[in-house]
Amino acid sequence: MKYVIIGTGNISNTYVHAIAEMPGNEVVACVSRSGNYIKANPHIPSFSSLDSIIADYDAVIVTTPNGLHCEGIIAAAKLGKHVIVEKPLGIKMEDMEQAILACEAANITLAVAYQRRTAPDNQAIKALIEKGALGNIFAADLSAKFYRDQAYYDSADYRGGYDMDGGGPFIQQACHNIDLYVWFFGLPMQVVSMMNTFTHQMEAEDHGAALLKHRNGMIGTMIASTSTKPGFAARLEVHSDKGSFTMTDDVITEWHFEDVPNPSNSSFQYKHDGATSAVVTDTSAHQKIIKDFEQAVKNGGKPIVDGRSAKATTKLILDIYQAALK
Repeated sequence: MKYVIIGTGNISNTYVHAIAEMPGNEVVACVSRSGNYIKANPHIPSFSSLDSIIADYDAVIVTTPNGLHCEGIIAAAKLGKHVIVEKPLGIKMEDMEQAILACEAANITLAVAYQRRTAPDNQAIKALIEKGALGNIFAADLSAKFYRDQAYYDSADYRGGYDMDGGGPFIQQACHNIDLYVWFFGLPMQVVSMMNTFTHQMEAEDHGAALLKHRNGMIGTMIASTSTKPGFAARLEVHSDKGSFTMTDDVITEWHFEDVPNPSNSSFQYKHDGATSAVVTDTSAHQKIIKDFEQAVKNGGKPIVDGRSAKATTKLILDIYQAALK
């Protein structure tokens, strides 16, 4: 497929590198309101809008700041172009719904880059939960204790703000991990949260915690931070009436079930953990998202992360933010 990338920031480089390693695929243009080029390949022509691109292309990849994601999706939908959008889908419920409806009306595929869903251990856990093989899960504890220095937040005016980023680590760095939580367990019925800004000069939170109660009685906890120096691997600890397991950066690292074999693919390792840096050098997971997206376009099916599913992840994050105001 031929792609146009909207946005020329850091994450656009990841997609250029990923697509360059996928024979037959090509980035034919990029869109930048400021006239910038993508650093990974400055030979890719830059345009001010999708409407001004003359080259033929099949799909759009949206890599703009969070608050502009839905705008890019709707622009692509108006032209009948399929869309991959970087996480999160959006930062406002009404904007996300408009973007989803625009894609549905245009009969185009919308995929969201929550690439951690492609990790083999995550997929194995998802399958076991859906089958009920792990029993009655009563506790799930997520820890996303990452670190970003002040230079990261100073690198762009919008970083760590509500208008464009949508908030701090809950919606930015930890949203990948929160997406897995929602994918596994669904949305809670009750949310209690606390957060504050401790170690950075920024508008939004840089550390917070949430307590979640689900309709089946499960109690979940979450910690999201960019203040926990030097940055730690993300952990998910899950307990049921049959046993327990722990996942560390998408790999099962502890397994305590007598009747269920450990499904871990021990050969898997996702090289970018996000604990200390936003720079992605391992593009393999993004390639999986792109391949899955192209298969969905070809077959008319759903991608592994569609708009409705990604919207649920943002809903939980927004609920966590809202609960902190009470």
